[in-house]
Amino acid sequence: MRTFRRYRKGEAGIGSIVIKFYHSGDQIRGYLRKVTDPEQEEDTVFPSEELQVDDAFLMAENKHREATPIFVELAEGIRWNPAWGRLI
Repeated sequence: MRTFRRYRKGEAGIGSIVIKFYHSGDQIRGYLRKVTDPEQEEDTVFPSEELQVDDAFLMAENKHREATPIFVELAEGIRWNPAWGRLI
């Protein structure tokens, strides 16, 4: 079972991968970003179209470093699905 960490601003180190899930119509979609230096205005967003949930997890696993967890941010109204793994 995959384990992910809930994203909270300031807890993810520079270079960490964050998946943000949000509503797109009646579906859940996601995008990835990499946490940058706090002095920069915004994190680096990976260019992509809206990703389906499984594709977002796969892309995040391909980009993250073994020593760091993958963080997940849930937009308002999105509930974690236990089938996706464990969110701590």
